[in-house]
Amino acid sequence: MSEQGQKSWFGRNWLWFIPLTGCLGFILLIVLGIGAAFFGVSTMINNSTPVEYAIEQASKNEIVIKNLGEPIEKYGIPSGNISLKNDDGNVDFSIPIRGDKGEGVLIVRGIKLDGEWIYEDLYVRIKKTQEEINLLEKEKVLEGI
Repeated sequence: MSEQGQKSWFGRNWLWFIPLTGCLGFILLIVLGIGAAFFGVSTMINNSTPVEYAIEQASKNEIVIKNLGEPIEKYGIPSGNISLKNDDGNVDFSIPIRGDKGEGVLIVRGIKLDGEWIYEDLYVRIKKTQEEINLLEKEKVLEGI
């Protein structure tokens, strides 16, 4: 009787293993790239000056606090767009917010001229009543531009 050496698992299956892992690796790379891009854009929007300013204004407004409660915080994903080029740009998006009494949407629209943001719209829409609370009454408002 003679003994035959049996090949290892890789030795028997290398013809399908290498292409399969190459394809799976490529798909995984694409998924990770899309996830990283989404995370980067989301972080950029959440940390932008208009978002921080809008949340600050909503958190200080007594009518918003009366309707939504405290603390006012962002939740979910903001939708819309922000465009910046040097010291100019524009913003137009909505931010889901909530407090301990309810939920709403914070709407932010404005332009950036020479490094300074000028807001056209900044208001909170209460989800339950659809009431809109203007946050710009005593602020600079874009008019006639």
